[in-house]
Amino acid sequence: MKRGENPEGEDLGRGRTPGDRHYRAYVGHPDDFDLIAASTFSLLATLGLRQSHRLLDIGCGSLRCGRLFIPYLNRGGYTGIEPERWLVEEGIAREVGADLVRAKQPHFEFGSEPRQLEGFAPFDFALAQSIFTHAGPDIVRGWLVGCKKALAPHGALLATFIEGDGAPADGWHYPDCIEYPVEFLEREAQRAGLELRTLDWKHPRQRWALFGNEGFDFAWLDAGALTWNRAFAREAGRGGT
Repeated sequence: MKRGENPEGEDLGRGRTPGDRHYRAYVGHPDDFDLIAASTFSLLATLGLRQSHRLLDIGCGSLRCGRLFIPYLNRGGYTGIEPERWLVEEGIAREVGADLVRAKQPHFEFGSEPRQLEGFAPFDFALAQSIFTHAGPDIVRGWLVGCKKALAPHGALLATFIEGDGAPADGWHYPDCIEYPVEFLEREAQRAGLELRTLDWKHPRQRWALFGNEGFDFAWLDAGALTWNRAFAREAGRGGT
């Protein structure tokens, strides 16, 4: 095997259909597994995620994004909630490794109810990558209300959605995708006590939305383009290194 090549026989799910029972394909397009992770990590880092923060990963799946966040955050800083236990187990076995789990001590909740987070310390950020794209209005409302309770006052939920004029039924629709108008998300955010901004941050098929708690710094976000250079200058201005 040449340097840089994958070990012979490693199955990364390429060519499979989203929803297939493969740890990478089950959570979406397997060919985008790395791209989605890199883009999501870059977004949260640009928005101010630091190693000392606490992150909630809703529908963490096979740790597509968790494999980057777990080593970055301090010990105990990552919490994932996921109804499919086998996905998390595959993600640990194939992407993260037991040694890193022992060192970083991420926490996993197996289920899909926001009430499972009652009693947790507040989170600085919550992530719902490709969750609202399959969730009916009842699930979206439940998670917005749940995140309002789970987030620190300065915290924010980052979620992707597909913009459109759809009027989906309640319930979980995976692997089918559903659409929401921005007005629906704005209305439900206000009802939950959060404030919505749609973000100019590229995603292969979806849009990013930020639902900020009352103490989130919207002034910085609204003052210019969302770029790493602006974020770095802001951090340096606060005395960061």
